[in-house]
Amino acid sequence: MAPTRSKRYWGTQRVARVLQVTPATVASWIDQGHLKGHRTPTGRRRVSSADLAEFLRAHGMSVPNELQVSRERPVVVVVEDDPGYLKALVRTIEREAPDVDVVEATTGVDGLLEIGRLSPDLVVLDYALPDLNAVQVVERLVDTSKRLTAPVMIVTGGMPATAENELRQLGVRAIVNKVDGMGVVIEAMRRALQSSRKVA
Repeated sequence: MAPTRSKRYWGTQRVARVLQVTPATVASWIDQGHLKGHRTPTGRRRVSSADLAEFLRAHGMSVPNELQVSRERPVVVVVEDDPGYLKALVRTIEREAPDVDVVEATTGVDGLLEIGRLSPDLVVLDYALPDLNAVQVVERLVDTSKRLTAPVMIVTGGMPATAENELRQLGVRAIVNKVDGMGVVIEAMRRALQSSRKVA
């Protein structure tokens, strides 16, 4: 399992339930700087568990156990440059796997930064990115013992056979074609997460 993380991110709906306000109110507080948060590449607002706990304490509100206890949830970094597909994939993951925390990146470099920061349970990586392709990203995730530092699943609209062979040799086990549909992608993600947690 990945090491304990200092940050876990909550969406506006989950924050709203804790604060007993509407998601629109949470969004407004974030935009006005009353509640510390950020926007993802797809425009969604996120608040870290630590910042939410601090906000609750500052306003004399009780902090739920799930914020007080470092309870592990799987973290998935999704690296995808197509904004439409990224948004659809993140929404599907949040709906079909609500126990998973999703972090988004739109370039290979940003993805590598997020992977280094979070030590995720899984990386869902598009093959063709504007700066690096999947092979170049995965090569940077191989440690000195020739093992991947993070489990990787490739989601692609197509790639050369040579690239697929390279990715397999680098340790990538799951390669899914986008045309197979979101259901296939989510099922492959679940299997990859189960496998990574058993290994950990």
